[in-house]
Formats: sequence, structure tokens, C-alpha cells
Amino acid sequence: MSYEDTLRYLSGATRLMDVGERIERLLMAPMRQLKVSVPMERDDGSVAVYDGFRIQHNDARGPFKGGLRFHPEADEGEVNALANLMSWKTALVGIPFGGAKGGIQVDPHGLSPGELERLARKFTEEIQVVIGPNVDIPAPDMNTDGQTMAWIMDEYSKAHGYSPGVVTGKPIELNGSQGRVAATGRGVALCTMWAMKDLGVDVSGATFAVQGLGNVGSWAARILAENGARLVAVGDHGGYIENPEGFDVPALIEHVANAGNRSVVGFPGSDASTPEAFFASDVDALIPCALGDVIDPAVAKTVRARLIVEGANGPTTTDAHQSLVDRGVMIVPDILANAGGVTCSYFEWVQNNQHFYWSEQDVNARLEPILRKAYDEVSGMAGAKKLDHRTAAFVIAVREVGKATVLRGI
Repeated sequence: MSYEDTLRYLSGATRLMDVGERIERLLMAPMRQLKVSVPMERDDGSVAVYDGFRIQHNDARGPFKGGLRFHPEADEGEVNALANLMSWKTALVGIPFGGAKGGIQVDPHGLSPGELERLARKFTEEIQVVIGPNVDIPAPDMNTDGQTMAWIMDEYSKAHGYSPGVVTGKPIELNGSQGRVAATGRGVALCTMWAMKDLGVDVSGATFAVQGLGNVGSWAARILAENGARLVAVGDHGGYIENPEGFDVPALIEHVANAGNRSVVGFPGSDASTPEAFFASDVDALIPCALGDVIDPAVAKTVRARLIVEGANGPTTTDAHQSLVDRGVMIVPDILANAGGVTCSYFEWVQNNQHFYWSEQDVNARLEPILRKAYDEVSGMAGAKKLDHRTAAFVIAVREVGKATVLRGI
């Protein structure tokens, strides 16, 4: 999603709320934008230099919070847009964080484990002045994971003392939270089931398609399948496959984990497909869990699903969004659908601060009511004000951030 697209959604909400031009400008502008050069010695002795970013959008409601991604397209505009979205996501689900995002413009697949570690540690060294357990708390995002967070925590702790709360999404052995790995996908699955019920679709026997079978997509698919839904189409960086009878989801996830290119392609019993056929799948729910901007106006015209649940950040362009809404497609927006991850990150941060840790059962028991409350508020406003779900979500989130901003003083 581009920064301009994010601002269009924000402007739409602020106009409906009539907050005034001054407050709108205040909510749009990021509070801090840090760009750093990240030099890293390669295994062959050469030196590569990458651009890194940490953009902090708004902390009126609490410390900045947001993921860190390693991706060739992680430029300043993309990171800015994602930081903006985090402010609204945390406000929508009612957790006391602001919004931030970070990225290094690099293709991590070309780096060895040692090179990835040196890159993460050097980036931490460059941004440590603007992060901290009560200032800004990074988390995993695209192409980063618990190991990346462990390196960041260790590097930060060298200068500031043992600080597990400086990042979330850590391994359990380093004060991570039970349930964190599955939390984003669990939230996507829950939102999908709630939306299906609202549309009069029985989850047991319903069909769905997932783009991206990484952490988010795999957990969403697993939980939906456990509730009786059938995954009939799936795709990723390697290609697309389909099976009208439905995939054995645990076996498919195991196949991806063991495949050399970590792709769904080649799974036994599947038929090869294409991106065009995937997005045009005749399914009850289409669940993009990979890159942003994959559903553009041309793709939107082919969508046959009644429901889109955005597991990825910004998978639907603004023009495509309006086209789909006009056709009656229900879209559960990213700031609601994938908010399970940041909610569980909040749980991890609380546990780190209290030095008291919860069971996975406790985590899941706390997660679902928070997401359900946010889903019901969005659905209620959408129905009462005759808005689409994304606009309703932005109105609620902007209201909360706006109130906190005004109360704290400009």
C-alpha cells in the first residue's frame, strides 16, 4: 500500500467526522522519520550498504509499536504507510500503543544466516536511540522472525541492560509469549468465521482461498480447516495450485516447510493454477496474506468471492476497494483482520514488564474477546451509518487517536 492510499482512507474518515483541517494534518504527519545506512560485511569479505528506516507515526495513546521487514521494496513510502496503519490498528483494538514501522531495503534470501545476524545487529545499533521498552517496540514482519528479534534484543541490551521488552515476537526461551506465533493467523481466521456468519454462510463446508502460506496464511488456513472449512486454492511466490475437493492443510503446511523453495507448488494431488484463476476462484472467502496491492482494479473485476479478509497489510488498492464495495463484496480490512498479532505483542510486552508469564490457553482466552469487541464495533458502525467496514474501522480508530491527541495537547 502506498502512503497516498493510506491518506485517502484517513481523509475519508476525517471528512465524515468533521474533525477539522488542523487535526487532520496532525493525524496524517509522522512524528519522526529516521533513515540510516546499514553497512554489513559479507561472508566473502566484501561490504554491502543497505538503506534502513524506522518511522514513528503517532504515540498519543502509548509507545510506538510496529514490525520490522527485510524486503527489496521496503522503501520510505511503504514504511511510512505501514507506520500510519499501525496507529489505527492499535487504536481500533484498544491496546495502548501508537504506530511505527521499520524496514531494511534488502533481499534476505540472498544472505546467509551470519549475514542476516550482522545486518540485524548493525541496524539495531543505528536505531537504538529511538527505540526502547517504553518508547518504540519493534516486532517481526515480512522476512523477519523470532530469531531476528532475539538478535535485536541482545544488541540493544548490550548498551541498555537486559531489556526483553524492547521487542516482541521473541522466542519463548527469551521471554516471548505463548500463542504469539499463531496470533495473527488466529485473528484472521476468527474474523473470517464471524464475517461468514454475518453473511449467512456456514463455516462448516465453506470454501476459501489463501494467498501466501507463511506464518499468517498457514495458521489462518489451519484454524479454518479445523472448523470445517475447505481450502481449495492457494498460491505463493513459487506459484499457484488448486483442488476443488479441498487440501489436507496440515500436510500442505508440512510440504511447504520441507520444500527447497518453501512453496506450495508440487504438492501431491494438486492441479497447477495461475494468479488470475486464483483471484477469480469461486469461493466463499478470499484471504490475501502475502504482499500489498495485489488486488488492483483489474483483479477486482474478476473476484467472485463474497468476502475478502485482509491478512496482509494493504493487499487491496483504494480504487479496487471501492469497486468491490460497490459490487457488494464485504471486506474485513487489514487494521482489523490482522490485528491479532499486535494484540498478542501487547500481551508479551505486559508479561515482560510484569515478569509473569501466561499459558497459551490464557493468551488465546484474552485474545478472542478483544478482537470480537473490535469486530462488533466495526460491524455495528458499518450497519448504523451505512458505511463499508474499512471506512467504519478508520472512523473508530481516528476517533480514538484524535481524542488522545487533543487531550494530551498539541
